[in-house]
Order: sequence, then C-alpha cells, then structure tokens
Amino acid sequence: MQEASVKFQYFAAFVVNLLTVSYGITLGWPSPNILLLISDESPLPSGKITLESASWIASLLGVGALFGNLFFGFIINKFGRKMPLLLLSIPTIISWLLIWFAQNIYYLHAARTLIGVVGGGVFVIVPLFLSEIASDRVRGFLGSTFILSANFGILLAFVIGNYCDFYTSPKVAIVLMIVYIVLFYFFPESPTFLAKQGNLLAAEDSIRFYRGIRENYEESELLQLEMAKLKNSVGDTKSDQNHGNSFILSDLSENPARKAITIGIVLVILNQFSGFFAMTNYTGLIFKEADSTLPPNISAIIVATVQIVGSYMASLFVDRAGRKFLFAVSAVGMAVGLVVLGVYMMLKSWQYHVESVNWIPIVAFSFVIFIASWGIASLPFLIIAEIMPENVKDFGVTFCTALMCCFTFIIVKCLPLLSDVLGFHGTMFLFAAVCLCSELYLHFNMPETKGKSYEQIMDSLQ
Repeated sequence: MQEASVKFQYFAAFVVNLLTVSYGITLGWPSPNILLLISDESPLPSGKITLESASWIASLLGVGALFGNLFFGFIINKFGRKMPLLLLSIPTIISWLLIWFAQNIYYLHAARTLIGVVGGGVFVIVPLFLSEIASDRVRGFLGSTFILSANFGILLAFVIGNYCDFYTSPKVAIVLMIVYIVLFYFFPESPTFLAKQGNLLAAEDSIRFYRGIRENYEESELLQLEMAKLKNSVGDTKSDQNHGNSFILSDLSENPARKAITIGIVLVILNQFSGFFAMTNYTGLIFKEADSTLPPNISAIIVATVQIVGSYMASLFVDRAGRKFLFAVSAVGMAVGLVVLGVYMMLKSWQYHVESVNWIPIVAFSFVIFIASWGIASLPFLIIAEIMPENVKDFGVTFCTALMCCFTFIIVKCLPLLSDVLGFHGTMFLFAAVCLCSELYLHFNMPETKGKSYEQIMDSLQ
C-alpha cells in the first residue's frame, strides 16, 4: 500500500514539475541564444541586437519575477494552488510564442518580462504544493525535485541552443506546457488548502487521490490517520478563518512563526550571498580567467550537468541523511571550494606563475556548483515550505521568495563592483565567510524536518 501511495505522489510531482522544467528552459535560454542574437546570423528580421539590449533580456526576468511573486503569493490564499498553477501555463505559452515569432528585440523583452512573472509564481507555488501533497517520509524527496527539474530545464536549454536552431526551444517548451495542462487539469486541489477552507470532504478525496487510497480496512485506517494530521495542522488557523482573516501581522511576533521567518531569511541570504547564483551568471568569465580552451556553450553545458548531478544527489539523500546534514556539507564544502578558488586568483593577481595548475579554477568552480546543489541551491524552498506555520505559510513563503528576488538583483548587479573593490579573490573569501556564518546559525536554530510531522516541526520551533 505504501509503495502505491508513493508512486501516486511521484507522478504528481513529475506532472507539476513539467512547469518547472519549462521555466528552467527559460533560465538557460539566454546563454546560447544571446551569442546568436548579437551575431550577424541573428534570426530576428530586424537584425542583430546590441549588448545593451541583450543585457535587458537577462534583467527583465528579475523585474517580472518580483511582480509575479507578489501577485501569485496573494492569490494562492484566495484561490488555492491548482488554479494558479494552471494559470501559469498561459503566460508561459504566450512568452514562448513571442520568442518564436519575434520580429525585433521588443518581442524578446516582452517575453522575458512575462516569463519572469511566471518564475515568481513557480517559486512560490510549486514548493508549497509539493510539500502539501507529500507524506512525511517522502516530503524531502518531492520538494527537492523542484530545483532538480529547474536544473534539468537549464541543461535542456543549453543542449538545444548548442545543437538546434533558434526556434526549437519554443516548440519544446510549448509541447511540455500542453502535456502539463492536459494531465494537471485532472488533479485535485491540495488537501491542506481544502481543509483550510473547511471543505473536509473534498480534502479527504484529495488525500485519497494523492495517497492512492482505495476502500479496505487497512487503507481506511491510513485515511483516518492522514485526516487527523491534516485537521491538527490547520486547526490553529480555524478561529482566524472564522473572523475572515487567516493572517495578521501580530502572528509574526511569537514563535514558531517568528523563528520560521528568521530561518527563512537566513536561508535566502545563504542561497544568494554565497555567490552561487551570481557565479553561474559569470561562468564564461571564470573559464576565461582559467585560460580554458572550451567554447562558452560547452562550458555552460558542463556546469549545468554538474548542477544536475548535485541536485540529484540531494534528492537521493534528503530523506535519508536529513536536511541539516546536507546543509552542513553544502555550506562548508562550498566555503572550501571558494577559498581554493580565491587563493588561486590571489596568487595570479600577485604575478605568481600558476599556469601549470590553471585547471584549479575549473575544478574548484565545478566543485562549488556541485556541492552547492546538495543543499544551498536545492533545499531552501523545501525547508521554508516545511517550517512555516499554517496561519503564516502563504505570507512567509511569498515574503522569503520576494526577498530572494531582491537579493538576486543586488548580488548579480554588485558582483562586478565587489570584484573591483575587493578583487576577485576577496569576493570569493567574502562568499566563503557568508557560507560559514550562515551555517553556524542554521546548525543551532534550524530544526531537522526529515520524516517529521507538522506538529513535531512546530514543537521544535517553540
């Protein structure tokens, strides 16, 4: 029975992550295609674009993401998870159609802004939905598939961009969306949201669907157990709902909400100010600094493959080794890799002869990407969804994701400035310090959520 239950949840995660894969293709799309768009072989009827226009292709994604984060963070409290998840497919398809039939750069700018809105929604809703449909013993694995799917989409974009024409990526992404709409349409709303609305019969049907429960004595007992857990987890919000408001600011002044929000902020700080995401945006520069002879697109494919392997390792171990262990390995390991990279660049800047070991930056950078994918890059969204009390969950997840969007803009824009002020090596040392300080806080304050029920997690946050 448990195996059947897990298979239903795996299938649900696979279907909803088709949306994540499509968004991942969006994230990876600029890397190979901007090189094409600024060349004389540009597929746009208006001709090649300027570097200034190309820079907007990347930055407009962040502008749209912040808006999408706030918008979808608001409507999930009113309309649940299923309807917004289906709604996200519409701007996704429109954005890819704009790229497919682009006549000039303005089509691409509109497409990137629109897909940014989708990204803001995806990062809020998908981890939340996965955490709400998962049973305790596979919640970590299902949650980790979110980043794994996004990384797979990035790799897919790099491969398509390197070996296929400009119009292949839109076709692949649109087909994925059509399959997603057809399959996800028949899925029920998450049981947690239905229970919050007081619709316990529908919540029971939802649990039956996602657990694969049929009618017999043993499975009836399982259903009763799951319903008891669900009622208990949403029970604290019942009185608030009766007053027509499930969240008020005073909820944040006391534990467990206050501690959960603080942990969420530290997780987001670690996710961005460890330098992981910013460095992936400068992959080509780092390979160039190492005097690599690999073409930029091949370098990007190598990095994306390393991310996939790291994310997959995280998904394998997250429900075995636990979240705190993976975060410790990820943060300390990343700090070591950053220090090695920083020392090499420092010696090079001091005119030491390091040509004989010019493989170090590539190996160190690949290690940083790999080990970051174990925890820092893959688990924050899972943990934030797990530790938020039900009465502040929608707000907490939205707030942390919006904060991440702001931090992403700051660190990507400021990385060149930091490198000018501190040197490339000084910037690496600063990122390493953020990793170690954040891990120290999380070690003493973040609860282990592996295999724990909602009640146990809330007790550990008191």
